[in-house]
Amino acid sequence: MKITDLMIQETMIMDLKAVTKEAAIDELIASLAASGRINDPVLFKEMILKREAESSTGIGGGIAMPHAKTNAVNEPTVVFAKSSQGVDFEALDGEAAFVFFMIAAPEGAGNTHLRTLAALSRLLIDAEFIGQLMNTKTPGEVTALFDSKQAVEEAAKAEKEAAKRREAAKKESEKHQEFDMTSQSDPMKGPAGTSEAFVIAVTACPTGIAHTFMAEDALKKKAQEMGVEIRVETNGSEGAQNVLTEEEIRRAAGVIIAADKNVEMARFNGKPVLQRPVSDGIRKSEELIRKAMSGDAPIYRSEGGGESQAKGAEKGSIGTKVYKDLMNGISHMLPFVVGGGILLAISFLIEQLAGEHHPLFQLLQTIGGGDGAFHFLIPVLAGFIALSIGDRPALMPGMVGGLMALNSNSGFLGGLAAGFLAGYVVILLRKAFAGLPKALDGLKPILLYPVVGLLVTGTIMFYLFDPFFSWINLGLIDILNNLGTGNAVILGLILGGMMSIDMGGPFNKAAYAFAIGVFTSSGNTNGAMMAAVMAGGMVPPLSIALATTFFKHKFTEQERKSGVTNYVMGLSFITEGAIPFAAADPLRVLTSCILGSAVAGGLTQLWSINVPAPHGGIFVAALANHALLFLLAVLIGAVISGMLLGLWKKPLERN
Repeated sequence: MKITDLMIQETMIMDLKAVTKEAAIDELIASLAASGRINDPVLFKEMILKREAESSTGIGGGIAMPHAKTNAVNEPTVVFAKSSQGVDFEALDGEAAFVFFMIAAPEGAGNTHLRTLAALSRLLIDAEFIGQLMNTKTPGEVTALFDSKQAVEEAAKAEKEAAKRREAAKKESEKHQEFDMTSQSDPMKGPAGTSEAFVIAVTACPTGIAHTFMAEDALKKKAQEMGVEIRVETNGSEGAQNVLTEEEIRRAAGVIIAADKNVEMARFNGKPVLQRPVSDGIRKSEELIRKAMSGDAPIYRSEGGGESQAKGAEKGSIGTKVYKDLMNGISHMLPFVVGGGILLAISFLIEQLAGEHHPLFQLLQTIGGGDGAFHFLIPVLAGFIALSIGDRPALMPGMVGGLMALNSNSGFLGGLAAGFLAGYVVILLRKAFAGLPKALDGLKPILLYPVVGLLVTGTIMFYLFDPFFSWINLGLIDILNNLGTGNAVILGLILGGMMSIDMGGPFNKAAYAFAIGVFTSSGNTNGAMMAAVMAGGMVPPLSIALATTFFKHKFTEQERKSGVTNYVMGLSFITEGAIPFAAADPLRVLTSCILGSAVAGGLTQLWSINVPAPHGGIFVAALANHALLFLLAVLIGAVISGMLLGLWKKPLERN
């Protein structure tokens, strides 16, 4: 398969408008959504940001490669984009990014697609090739350049394989000379006096579709320049490839682990091991190889049980770390929210038509409600927050803490607390048990961490967090249930407006999480807040669609085409359809959308609308207690935003 089979010309952006990292991500995602290559922009963005939280995909040299592997992707796609002004993508070299490749891979991507993505990644460490890309003017030129480059690379690879076979045959026919086994290893020579230095490496990134293979190629090329023999194992989407053998590990002078995820480490026990981010394998390959050759690295000691050593200090601010951990919990919780919530909503409709004793109503209530999917919301949220913080040993204490929160009425807030508590308890236990005798290392992951972690987390939850958050949670529900109309409208205005502030970012997620918390704490019946956030989230794309339809002379042809797709996105409660327009004209678009969303959210509370489903847009509107009023609230908000944007936006300049 050719790389250009995945680089669809209609998705290419030859003049990226964004000037910030998040705006660039949003603009690239919007191109994927507009072409139908992804089915859930919200989930896809969450996975992109989750990868960015691990380490920036701005790899330096003017290149950024944001990527994600998720079931939000319909077809494997690479979006190519260029920026004339550059974007601060928090790159490893501190320089702006001018060339972008957003890689979207489905959860079940085939091996052929994954190998093609790996081939793309390897091309991007060629500075001359990147320079040629910067000079392209049209999508056709980009396609032609990649086809030509890939053909040259494949021919060179074939010749190299043939040369290796010839060399192997030659060596087989020659007699091996005796080695002087008494000589010591030279730092620039392999063990036991071999004529060539020998090091081994493992490269891996969380998604395994880009940086893994770029690091592999960078290490191989640098090793060849230095006259060093190297073997590189890749932990990509297809699993471990070119797996290191016991003999290679024994023979190696040193080990390089360039990885942003856990790899199998016990096999390197007793070897000098450099553990670095995968980005260092790309940009600091010479430094890593020299250190590995000289044994200038800590001796790795396995703790047993398959547990990996610490990977070093976390990068990024505390706020970024907390947000990453929270998003890990929410992203794993969302399938339970959507699946269970939709089934619950259908059950309410059946109840209205056939009564609460109908077998189908009882079945759907059981599957989707408190005995089914919704029973797992808070435990899953807490468990995966804990997993993000403390790795696998924290998962079980986190889930049990979340279950305790569910059973004690401390609800969503208690679940959040349980997740963070369990994660940091396990981190503290690692430090507390660090001084134990080595003979007990094997007991840590299978006995000490789970037992003590569960005991400490459960005790704190039982005596402190559950009573405290139950008091807060029940008080909040009581306040919401007794809000006067005026106060309810104000809350609806705030929640609706928050859905448009960053269209999928922290403000949007905070409003949505609040509504979910109220919904679950009320026994999945109080959907008043869900009505506010759903209406607020539907307004931005619908307002863009209306503005591009009725104020055509103020939008380009491409914008008008994208505007049509926003009708579908808006009706489906996919706020992200408005992101490209917000990135290009943030003041007018965001101001207009926030006002319209706030009005829509406020109207849902003024009219006491209850939507008993956490997602679905127009497709669950019929389940609302006042379906027509809900649709009217959305329409009024969208018209206000669309009219304001259309009147405010400047007409296109005519040549």
